[in-house]
Amino acid sequence: MSLRLSELGPLVRKKRGVSGVRAAAAEVGISSATFSRVENGQMPDLETFDKVCEWLHVDPTEFLGTAREAQKPQVAAVHFKKDRAIDPATAASLANVILAAHTALKARAALTE
Repeated sequence: MSLRLSELGPLVRKKRGVSGVRAAAAEVGISSATFSRVENGQMPDLETFDKVCEWLHVDPTEFLGTAREAQKPQVAAVHFKKDRAIDPATAASLANVILAAHTALKARAALTE
């Protein structure tokens, strides 16, 4: 099973059901404001993402891609926790560094197989 990151918010909303945001956030172990942001489609930081996936009983790798995704062009997105001081060019540069590191690790792993 593979999920898109855009499905995270709707899954959270569906699981919360008629429960209040505060009660659901307490179950997850995050603030109600953070829970609400995730439910409304904002990308959480990694720690929050992990907690939400655990609460949903979904393996985080379901959102992070599979072998099927390897055929698509690689794109890196950098998400910062409500830090508006990050320049878009800096974020793009960081994304390129992440992609380069990923490519180097994959090449190294292929050599050791």
